[in-house]
Amino acid sequence: MGRGATADEYRAFGLREARGQSKTYEQLSLAVADDGRLLDLLDRLPEPKRQPNLLFAAARYLGAPVGEPGAFREWAVRHWTELAATMTARRTQTNEAARCGVLLPVLARLPQPLALLEVGASAGLCLYPDAYRYRYTGHPQVFGPADSPVLLSCESSGPVPLPSRMPTVVWRAGIDLNPLDVTEDDDLRWLETLIWPEHRHRRERLRAAVDIVRADPPHLVRGDLLADLPALAAQAPRDATLVIFHSSVLYQVPASARDAFAELVRGLPGHWISCEGAEVFPELAATVPELADGPAVSVLALDGRPLALAAPHGQKLDWLPAE
Repeated sequence: MGRGATADEYRAFGLREARGQSKTYEQLSLAVADDGRLLDLLDRLPEPKRQPNLLFAAARYLGAPVGEPGAFREWAVRHWTELAATMTARRTQTNEAARCGVLLPVLARLPQPLALLEVGASAGLCLYPDAYRYRYTGHPQVFGPADSPVLLSCESSGPVPLPSRMPTVVWRAGIDLNPLDVTEDDDLRWLETLIWPEHRHRRERLRAAVDIVRADPPHLVRGDLLADLPALAAQAPRDATLVIFHSSVLYQVPASARDAFAELVRGLPGHWISCEGAEVFPELAATVPELADGPAVSVLALDGRPLALAAPHGQKLDWLPAE
């Protein structure tokens, strides 16, 4: 990648991901795409560290002004040494519990009980789909434990297979290059900074989900998704259905590693749920005619078979027509 590719990445992020979701990030993305100084600085970083989400979160973590693009650009150049160090040390680890609203219809249909293993688990909030409540548009029923402080609302369309029962989870584990600890205040601060500026409801939801997870922290392993996944999967109880899942994670690894991961996970027992952007598994996305060049969407798939399209933060689920 060079300046042109980095500019294109920021422009696409502003127009396809931030537009309609965060005016702040839309404006900042387009401003960075047109700023040669910042683009040159970004291109000195390794490619995975040039992401818009990472730049903006690291800047906000350090107290940057983000309300006005010009002030942000001047601040970023002036504080580049500290900003680059933070971007190098940190990762985009948005731990959005609302993604469980996309996973629930799939999890509830699998043979119970379940052993959940999340790849790119961050702090593990998505390992607790049975602890949250759910509401899908057009359906009066609220699913999940009545006393849960977390209510996930999902705009849904198509023949979504709503659960007849909540999944029974008997084992939870996650793997991440840098797992976050919900009991550590600085890790929680980073998780909050990853949430886009205007999304106050997501910050409130994050804190409520963190309270649930702090009461019973998951087993999180620091490791590589290729080298260390089989050993962790082998720890799952044999009398439970192993479910390896991930959402908005694999875009951060090279295409060759994605292909190797897909081959690896297909060889493990149980089921594989993926919810990734169309560019992650292009051959999979090519089988979904509903994909269009509009707002960013993820393809929800079970064992390599597309089931639905989802918004990146889990706020929308469009189930594909049955074959």
